[in-house]
Amino acid sequence: MKKIKLSKDKKDLIVTGVSFVFGTFCLALCYNLFYIPNNLVVGGMSGLGIVIQELTGFNAQSFIYISSFILLIASYIWLGKEETKRIVIGTFLYPLFITFTKPIADVLLIYLTFHEILVTVVLAGLLYGFSNGLVYKFGYSTGGSDVLVRLGCKFFHISEGQGVLFINILIVLLGGFVFGVENAVYAIIIIVIGSILVDKIMIGISDSKKFMIYTRKAKEIQNLIEQDFKTGYTVFPTVGGYSHIRGAMIMCVISNRDVNFFKERLLDIDPTAFFVISDCYQVQGGVKRSNLPFI
Repeated sequence: MKKIKLSKDKKDLIVTGVSFVFGTFCLALCYNLFYIPNNLVVGGMSGLGIVIQELTGFNAQSFIYISSFILLIASYIWLGKEETKRIVIGTFLYPLFITFTKPIADVLLIYLTFHEILVTVVLAGLLYGFSNGLVYKFGYSTGGSDVLVRLGCKFFHISEGQGVLFINILIVLLGGFVFGVENAVYAIIIIVIGSILVDKIMIGISDSKKFMIYTRKAKEIQNLIEQDFKTGYTVFPTVGGYSHIRGAMIMCVISNRDVNFFKERLLDIDPTAFFVISDCYQVQGGVKRSNLPFI
């Protein structure tokens, strides 16, 4: 029997797809296993759904379905087809998994109900971080509040980090108002634990990455860095060691969350670009985006 050999690109695509689906599944399981039973409002549309359910009695799952669909349409209208392609699968998959994992969570809750709420909070933070790490690692998104963030970036000229922080703080505070300050503190602990774990899974222990880019389309790359990623760059004149052709090397620092997306955009502009990526453990001065622990 002849063995079917997969190319590297196909293998990478399979690994990416499986990781994203599994990450989305775990994220939905975390919602049903920890957030809903304990009224933990950890930002996003899922957190807002818990608040809406408490205030109006409208089912949180139904709210997530409806809001996800509305935001997907908004993304297509105002952000365009290319941006929407990155979130369309997650937009449908995440609500479906919330419905699918509900009976699984009901069974697991028999074994994962603790007298100490902090044990639940820590486990929720670990599962939250693991799930988001798998989703973000390959540049995917589950839609929802991510669309609001990108709309804010486009129309109000704020960075993505600022948008995520603002929306999450607003929803967590709303959850604290409805369920009490104690629940808001627990939500913040989950976000902190999850954010640390997301960074570990995605890139490693560094806060950001330094790109050294040699390209024949320097102007387009500079516009990409400055306009789309809201960060600065430095241009060095270069001479090819073999070809002796004069050119330019662009150095910039990109936050961990944007590394894979920036790399894709970079290669879309110039498929022949030569670049080196290295860890940045500390960045001092210059024009750069805020790198906050909650995003």
